[in-house]
Amino acid sequence: MEKPINITSEIGRLKTVILHRPGEELENLTPDTLHDLLFDDIPYLELAQKEHDRFADLLRSRGVEVLYLDQLAAEALTNDAVRRKFVDDMLRASKQGGRRVSEALTSYLLAMEPRQMVRKIMAGVRKDEIVLPPEHDQQLHDMLEQDHYPFYLDPMPNLYFTRDPGAAIGNGLTINKMHWPARRRESLFLRYIIDYHPRFANQGLPVWYNRTEKFSMEGGDELILNKEAMAIGISERTTPEAIESMATKLFAGSEFKKVIALEIPKSHAFMHLDTVFTMIDHDKFTIHPEIRDVNGHLNIFVLEKVEGQHYPKITKERDLEHVLRTALGLPQITLIECGGGDPIASAREQWNDGSNTLAIAPGVVVTYDRNYVTNQKLREAGVEVLEISGSELGRGRGGPRCMSMPIYREDV
Repeated sequence: MEKPINITSEIGRLKTVILHRPGEELENLTPDTLHDLLFDDIPYLELAQKEHDRFADLLRSRGVEVLYLDQLAAEALTNDAVRRKFVDDMLRASKQGGRRVSEALTSYLLAMEPRQMVRKIMAGVRKDEIVLPPEHDQQLHDMLEQDHYPFYLDPMPNLYFTRDPGAAIGNGLTINKMHWPARRRESLFLRYIIDYHPRFANQGLPVWYNRTEKFSMEGGDELILNKEAMAIGISERTTPEAIESMATKLFAGSEFKKVIALEIPKSHAFMHLDTVFTMIDHDKFTIHPEIRDVNGHLNIFVLEKVEGQHYPKITKERDLEHVLRTALGLPQITLIECGGGDPIASAREQWNDGSNTLAIAPGVVVTYDRNYVTNQKLREAGVEVLEISGSELGRGRGGPRCMSMPIYREDV
């Protein structure tokens, strides 16, 4: 039987992808909550949804099957016992389990149909939506209102960046421990989809890293170079400890033999590897010039499988082109600089996700139209560029690759 997950490259023709159409969670952002919820601004929901719909339609026009996260989650939660367990897990992850208000929250959510319940959890549950039962006296209600914080369950506005909670590698995936508390609940949807959705359950899908692990890892840092090698960012959100643990399990259970860990600046602007580096063709990559030093070098740690040894061999390198050529077995590769290498254009377009390209076939990428300098450089290099508008979507600091979780590509 064909496995439901198959990702052996970044560039193989994309067949199936998971997206999340932004919803009410964006309208539950306020200036007071922006920082904690990892946003710089409040997107205009109606326009963000139109932009996202055009993104999904573009993918469909190129033969891509588009699956939506909320629909998959709802289809995984048709069993009453599973749905109750999911709510309990979500309340616990939201630090609302084991409190007097927990029963009221549970009853409120379980009274909904599965998809309505999923969308409500994603959007957030406000305190004024919950009517406490008579045994919870007015004094409790008054006390809970004293902090003036409006939510029992926080909204999840970052969910439309489906790349990060999980990432497919080979025929398996990582279900990630997210770095910031605001995003840690997101991977719970994926855990239930893999365990209980009829498309994925009982398929023997290996999980190379789980959300219950101690150290953080996020999908925006995970890039699949070919069926034997992947790259991963040592970033603000993915730790060396997580990389070693994941690589150890990946080497033991798959054909992968090499993990290339690239150290990038730990900052909000460079939050993941795919905001500064993506693969777009057999021998072409986008790169933001500021991740390398004046000599064009950066810290690279190559983890390799060694037969008969449990842990990977680790070698430090500095020459990115050499490491990529060796991993891909190519005589040369091309690095296309964001903004054409111009210091102003590259900084501006990197902030607007100019390096965050989604390859849907070799040499065919989806980008934001506003990054016109980078897009022109891509075209000059022979890349087909499919542009979408991201004036509102981009306010969340993510581009087309961030907004997509590929789960099936043709092998190349």
